[in-house]
Amino acid sequence: MKKMTLNAGLFSFVLAGGSAAYAQEAGFSWEGSLEVGVDSTVRADDPAAEITDTYLTLEAAFEAALSDRISAFGGLTLESATDPEDDRTFDDLGLYISELGLRYTFNETVVSAGKISPVFAVAWDAAPGFFGTALAEDYELSEMIGVTADTPLGNAGGVLSVALFYADDTVLSDSIGTKRGRNSVAMGGVGNTGKLNNVALQYTQTFGETTAWIGARHLSAGEGDTTDETGFVAGVSHDFGNGFDMIGELAHFNGAGGADGNATYATLGAAYALEDWTFSASATFVDTPDDRDRMIALGVDRALSETIEVNFGVARFDVGGEKSTAVGLAAVVSF
Repeated sequence: MKKMTLNAGLFSFVLAGGSAAYAQEAGFSWEGSLEVGVDSTVRADDPAAEITDTYLTLEAAFEAALSDRISAFGGLTLESATDPEDDRTFDDLGLYISELGLRYTFNETVVSAGKISPVFAVAWDAAPGFFGTALAEDYELSEMIGVTADTPLGNAGGVLSVALFYADDTVLSDSIGTKRGRNSVAMGGVGNTGKLNNVALQYTQTFGETTAWIGARHLSAGEGDTTDETGFVAGVSHDFGNGFDMIGELAHFNGAGGADGNATYATLGAAYALEDWTFSASATFVDTPDDRDRMIALGVDRALSETIEVNFGVARFDVGGEKSTAVGLAAVVSF
């Protein structure tokens, strides 16, 4: 689903690339958000899937300058650490470290090392509406151990991001409170190798009010996988300047999830802002050897102030041959 909370990985990247001077001068910068909401599957082919989850998500990210070139960064997340199996109200909360490491800046290049969020694709975070990211988030890269480098190319507004990493298998992969369990290489999964043998790269270019990106990634097979996964992504977003903006993204994965089959994701979203209101529509279609999944969603957001927003959404899902309808309502406070 689309939860309008701070993404620690994107925040740390923007902070490092766009506000590094401020962080160095001020010494310490931070940002956070609190979201309280309800996500309810009101109708489903499988009655057991008709679950209402009343949730709370608290996120915070920081950056502290250690010298004129070196800074420490980190992110904390408090949320339900497990998926709901029945109706749930503010339960199963766990606190974990989403990012933690050191960042080195020279000229306009930023190198980060530690627990990181490699840059790959955009729709998993930017598709509009409460449910806009619900299927695209399948290919999000987060909570990895490794190194990233972000560097501008020329004066054309382009940025190249490169990362070497593996899935976090340290004590930081667990949570305090409700335990989500520490990850280990033995648990398997592509990218969960304990070695820096996974890579992601992406080039992002801005042309006025248009932003385009193209990227690729290679995740090595883990325990129990039959093959490596190789993925490609291309997308574009545009602000028309009249309150209307859109995003489109296409992602394809050979050996998706470490299996023999391939998967293709197509996401399209549009939003129209009218004073304090934003109306949105989004859709994601997923083609795999076994299924053709889809999600179509509508959303309405209302800004109550500069820091408080209310989001409402309704979505129709067809995943794995099971159809369902979900509604969501959330209040988000940024600080």
